[in-house]
Amino acid sequence: MKRYDIMGLLLAAAVGFAVPGWAVAQEGGAVKGDKDLALRGDAVCTRCHDEESAVPEVLRIGQTKHGTVADLRTPTCTSCHGESPTHIDKPEGVDERPKTDVVFTADSPNTVVERNAVCQSCHQGGERILWVGSTHEQNDVACASCHKVHDGDDKVRDKMAQSEVCFTCHKQQRAQFDRPSRHPIPEGQVACSDCHNPHGSNGPVLMARHTVNDTCYQCHMEKRGPFIWNHQPVTEDCTLCHDPHGTTVENLLKWRRPFLCEQCHEPRSHRGAAAQIGEPFTSGRGCSNCHTNIHGGNHPANDSGSRSFRQ
Repeated sequence: MKRYDIMGLLLAAAVGFAVPGWAVAQEGGAVKGDKDLALRGDAVCTRCHDEESAVPEVLRIGQTKHGTVADLRTPTCTSCHGESPTHIDKPEGVDERPKTDVVFTADSPNTVVERNAVCQSCHQGGERILWVGSTHEQNDVACASCHKVHDGDDKVRDKMAQSEVCFTCHKQQRAQFDRPSRHPIPEGQVACSDCHNPHGSNGPVLMARHTVNDTCYQCHMEKRGPFIWNHQPVTEDCTLCHDPHGTTVENLLKWRRPFLCEQCHEPRSHRGAAAQIGEPFTSGRGCSNCHTNIHGGNHPANDSGSRSFRQ
């Protein structure tokens, strides 16, 4: 490779342009030409794993950050799969080539901890700082169970396709998102990771923020307040009234009004007895017909504000 070719590639990397992994190969500190067609000495792997091999999809890693020379953090094949000397040079008398030192497929002889340790050798801190002890870690979920490292189309990083990966385990939530009142997950406008951090969280059920309410307030800021008159369930937990994954009632409510309100507000001495399904009395009846500011109100008059009446 000519000097100006090398300088051009280095300049491209310096200014942020991705340089294809096959364009530069470095081994022992020497920069070689494109004969290696791999990252820093990986030609020993690509001599077998090429377009004509049994698993040609291995080369798709060139479409990802793991297979592109952008900075010194770019890994090699052996960075993840180990040196694997018996895999590279099959011992004599062995019919089947031994596997690499670390295998990431579902039938891997390596434990989940061993496989995840390879990923965590680079991917630490930030959103992954609470991985140890998280729900997924405790249930032996491997990084490769969700992420496709060799594929440029990693579904969990795509809002339209992310839910397909999550729903392989969370089947109850899949059914809930088929209901008429739901967040627009199938349309790709909201992703599971907008509300949940699958790598671990200080909040309940892997919430993206420390509490359920703080997570909801990322989008529903008008419900945050502060209000002069607060509705206690609103300040405590949004899911007391709403099911964020989907319901058959409008606005993601768990029950139809007035039955939802009567979970807390017993109806004695307030407009008659408890509502019964089928009675004419319940026709068109809803507490929010009068109490419209159910998330909180700022009306200065005690009779109106404290009871969330119309302003």
